[in-house]
Amino acid sequence: EEEALRRHNMRPLSRHYFALPTNPGEQFFMFCTLAAWLITKAGRPFAQPQEYDDPNAVISNVLSELRSLGRPVDFPPSKLKAGYGEQACYVLNCLAEEALKYTGFSWRRPVYPTEELEEEEITEDDAELTLNKLEEDVVEEESDSEDNFIDLNVLKAQTYRSDTNETAKQEEILQSTTDAAEWNLEVERVLPQLKVTVRTDNKDWRIHVDQMHQHKDGIESSLKETKGYLDKLHNEISRTLEKINSREKYINHQLEHLVQEYRSAQALLSEAKEKYQEGSGGVTERMRVLSEITEVLERVKQETEEKGSSMTDGAPVVKIKQALTKLKQENVQMDIQIGVMEHGLLQSKLKEKSNMTRDMHAPVIPEATVGAY
Repeated sequence: EEEALRRHNMRPLSRHYFALPTNPGEQFFMFCTLAAWLITKAGRPFAQPQEYDDPNAVISNVLSELRSLGRPVDFPPSKLKAGYGEQACYVLNCLAEEALKYTGFSWRRPVYPTEELEEEEITEDDAELTLNKLEEDVVEEESDSEDNFIDLNVLKAQTYRSDTNETAKQEEILQSTTDAAEWNLEVERVLPQLKVTVRTDNKDWRIHVDQMHQHKDGIESSLKETKGYLDKLHNEISRTLEKINSREKYINHQLEHLVQEYRSAQALLSEAKEKYQEGSGGVTERMRVLSEITEVLERVKQETEEKGSSMTDGAPVVKIKQALTKLKQENVQMDIQIGVMEHGLLQSKLKEKSNMTRDMHAPVIPEATVGAY
């Protein structure tokens, strides 16, 4: 962020700059500038947009680069012309992620500052611990380790025994006989045991309670704002769904008669196909019979020619030639009949096809109208 601001001489942006409308022209220019910079950081060449560039062309180029990076774009480009909103934040977020991936950025583990333990040393004036102070120390140190702190119950018992002994000897001791050097040694020996260490623990429930209250207040304040946006979005979605349902019902009502016509045309087409298949089967059978007859005729011609060549008598040859001429005439007549049959069959097929086409394109006349005529 600092690099982008320093490179383009821009002022620092707030966290909600592209979420709320402030200045559409300025926001769109900032959006295009940041998008181009992020695309460049992602390792793809992209020209820096200028103020006089076509907004539609710039948006189209940005979305093309976003699609080439493998990110889905399921919204129209016109949503980005305002320079703010959910779509603008989505595009900048995707481009920032791709730029971080390309640069090999990785998050580091947080380093928490070490807290030094504060020790409260008891001075000579506070050497004597009273029962009330010991009870307060017990409440403050109930979560600490017993090895690091003194046992207050033992200290209480020692204090009580020392007070009892001093009370019993008050009448006997009228003059101190203690050596000052021994007393100092005893003080140095006992002084470390009289130290009371109060350590602040991060796991203290009081700190957690304060944090919970802070988080609760933050959640409640955010919930009020978010709830308004969600209610507005819910109302818009509800209105859009109602419009879609009404439009769908209207379209279904308008196209109902066309659907019925389409279904009837489909039924007629299936019937015509069945008739065509039946007719094609008859033509195939006739063609097979014709081929068999043609083969028999060719075989007879061949036999006749062989017999004619083997005969030397003129009269049989003449008769045979006459028979061949007659056969040729019959063949010609048969060919003519076959041609007439094929022509008739073709005419019937064309007539059926024209009738079927006319029936498909003919308007459907209701039965009530036909009855009136």
